[in-house]
Amino acid sequence: MIQPLSELTAAQLRRRMQLTSLPFATTADAPELNEIIGQERATRAIEFGIEIPYQGYNIFAMGPVGAGKTTIITGYLQRKAQTRPVPHDWGYVHNFDDPDRPHALRLPPRGGAGVRAEVDQLLNQVAETLSKAFTSEQYAEHRGALVHQLDQQRADRLRQLDQFAREQGFVLVRLPMGLMVSPLKDGQAMSQEQFEALSEEEKQVFHTREPIIQDALERTMRQVREINDEAEVRLTNLDREIAAVTTKPLFDRVEAAYADWPDITEFLSSVHTHISEHTDDLRRPAEAEEESEGAQGGAEGESAQPSLWFRPAAGSPYDRYRLNVIVDNSALTNAPVVLETNPTYLNLIGRVEMRAEYGALVTDFRHIKAGALHRANGGYLVLDARSLLRQPLAWEALKQALRNQCIRIEEMGQQMGVLATASLAPEPIPLDVKVVLIGDPSTYYLLYEYDEQFEKLFKVRADFAVEMAWTAENEQKIAQFIRSRCEEEHLPHFDISGVAKVMEYSGRLVEDQRKLTTRFAHVTDIVREAAFWAQRAGHTLVTAADVDKAIDERVYRSNQFEERLREMIADGKIMIATQGAIVGQINGLAVLQLGDYSFGRPSRITARTYEGRSGIVSIEREARLSGRIHDKGTLIITGLLGGRYAQDKPLSLNASITFEQAYDSIDGDSASAAELIALLSSLADAPIKQSLAVTGSINQHGEIQAIGGVSDKIEGFFEACKAMPPGLSGEQGVVIPASNVSNLMLKEDVVTAVAAGQFHIYPVRTLDEAIELLTDVPAGERGAEGAYPPDTINGRVDRRLRQLAEQLQRFGRPPAKEGHSKSAREPEKQPPHEPELPTDEPEPPRPQTTARRRHQPRPPWAMTP
Repeated sequence: MIQPLSELTAAQLRRRMQLTSLPFATTADAPELNEIIGQERATRAIEFGIEIPYQGYNIFAMGPVGAGKTTIITGYLQRKAQTRPVPHDWGYVHNFDDPDRPHALRLPPRGGAGVRAEVDQLLNQVAETLSKAFTSEQYAEHRGALVHQLDQQRADRLRQLDQFAREQGFVLVRLPMGLMVSPLKDGQAMSQEQFEALSEEEKQVFHTREPIIQDALERTMRQVREINDEAEVRLTNLDREIAAVTTKPLFDRVEAAYADWPDITEFLSSVHTHISEHTDDLRRPAEAEEESEGAQGGAEGESAQPSLWFRPAAGSPYDRYRLNVIVDNSALTNAPVVLETNPTYLNLIGRVEMRAEYGALVTDFRHIKAGALHRANGGYLVLDARSLLRQPLAWEALKQALRNQCIRIEEMGQQMGVLATASLAPEPIPLDVKVVLIGDPSTYYLLYEYDEQFEKLFKVRADFAVEMAWTAENEQKIAQFIRSRCEEEHLPHFDISGVAKVMEYSGRLVEDQRKLTTRFAHVTDIVREAAFWAQRAGHTLVTAADVDKAIDERVYRSNQFEERLREMIADGKIMIATQGAIVGQINGLAVLQLGDYSFGRPSRITARTYEGRSGIVSIEREARLSGRIHDKGTLIITGLLGGRYAQDKPLSLNASITFEQAYDSIDGDSASAAELIALLSSLADAPIKQSLAVTGSINQHGEIQAIGGVSDKIEGFFEACKAMPPGLSGEQGVVIPASNVSNLMLKEDVVTAVAAGQFHIYPVRTLDEAIELLTDVPAGERGAEGAYPPDTINGRVDRRLRQLAEQLQRFGRPPAKEGHSKSAREPEKQPPHEPELPTDEPEPPRPQTTARRRHQPRPPWAMTP
């Protein structure tokens, strides 16, 4: 006799939060939340990765989307960063030895802008000091005396040359192109006509003396050039000495202020030396300065002395002495935490910008820009792993920086080998940073498998959980979380009933009465939406009704396709039976996932069995509409049948199983129990109740195993029963694995219908329990002799499989002759050259050549199993 199977009560279908479990009436009275909820494992991993000082202990935080990884990690890092000092500022300056390789300058923390201002002020003072020094009367007199002395030396050399030339009968003639000698007559230089009028003897005298004069002229001109060179050197040295002496006090003052920073003092010393040695480079065209000063003097009503010196302005030679501060931490009070949302190659390691000048692209150290690694240097950098991997060269650049512990700015074209033009190669900056990559598990495992550098650089894995225990402590933390959201986003607070609904929604997200979700992005969404509907309704507090409204509206925005399917079921276009009993037909349950919305839908599963040896054929598999997990479930069914019924006979049958009116791909093994029950129903000729639907996977021992989406599946069949006439009859229900009972978080209307006896949910542990419930026929157990009782499902299936095996074995053999009996050991005599033929086929004509007939194979349908 079948023992009645106990069904679940309404109280078992949904966990409810006790309204008295919280010590406050609204979230406004809840304490402030100062901790990470439900992520103890990830928190310990992050803390370990941050505190350990060795290279390579960067962090990969992995978990599903919506788990709040970015928010949790950045908040945690900001709290940790408060215990660490502000790192150094960094800048670049001109390299006077190699302008294409700017020097990196370590600057005081939060002091980079101050150093830059000091340098700018220093350059202003230098320009003013030099302008005054080189326009002073003392400088003019000193320079004039030196120039006069040198001019006198040149004049003496030329006068001596002129005297020597006159003694030889020649005279010096100054022409626009230089000096030349000409024959002398009567104290005057001869013209060409006068020279031609001379006699040959006189001409010969001049020709004889001309080489002597020419040699003296060349020697004198060499001496004049030496005097000019000496003059230039002496004037230059004069300018350098004056520039060095007049500007040294200015540089000494700034160097003294930064005596503890060798990079700064070395830079200032090089600037002072370069300015002293390149005063000519700082001179301004006199006419441009005269125009500027003249305009100023005219406005003031007095004349101004023109200056020959640049003032520090954009585009001036003084720009080469400026400081380009690329990392300015003046706004920080602790170590930086940088979240780079667009980690391109240039945004990560920095870049050198170009400017157009006379149709060409030019640049210098002032156009070097910092990247995220520069800004996070000395602190923490948070990156999204997928965004990083999508950017060309960004992942390789990050690995190179972490491996070499320095930031090297290189043009992307040079990295790819496609840019042949010259560009800057700034000096690398030392790197001290902790990098946190945020991604999903698949990204982590792919990187670990295919990138050998990954495990060396990211040794710490912070694994974020998707759920936490549903305890009173975590209930209070969720309430505190709601309070935080309300305070930060200026939302109305929740009363206890609203908090309870959010808590139950959290449990439904993870499909477990013992767990709450840690994907707080989804919790935040429902908090915002419930607050919106509460404000629209004029409520001062968000109540349970407002949360239910938010959930219902969210479903309504997404369930158009579900409603369309439900209409097709009600109209009979999708064939689902909820009454009566049918052999080989059962209601299976599936879940459809459409973006962020999932719902259950019933599917008719049918099985047909007949004689043959093909075994179980899944029509979906043959049509290539099934996935590997579904195919595995079909093979498990074969194994169960063989283990249960084929110990004393071969498993010889043809069986086809299909999901009727299913035209999309099917995967998963949650329908394997339903498929097997339909198959057994066909073999046993036992009708299955159509008022019940079945979900659950089966193993080879006949145990019903847990599946996913159990709440969606129950609700899908419940809605189908309500939509089809005559609606809920009190007989409909769903058979689920007993191990899924704790996963039930059903909607209120399903719970109400179960409480009223209009709908039923039966938990089962084995195939026998399920088939007894669905057929009202005992499953049957093997007796002492190994046989099943004949009037049970197992007995009828066993008997049917034996019949199919025997029929298949007899098929193709001739019947025994009447009145003739044979010994079991005596083989049947046959003609020597003619094989027997099936008895139910017409006898074909005998072949003429028996040898040829002997080599033809027997028909496969006549072969013995």
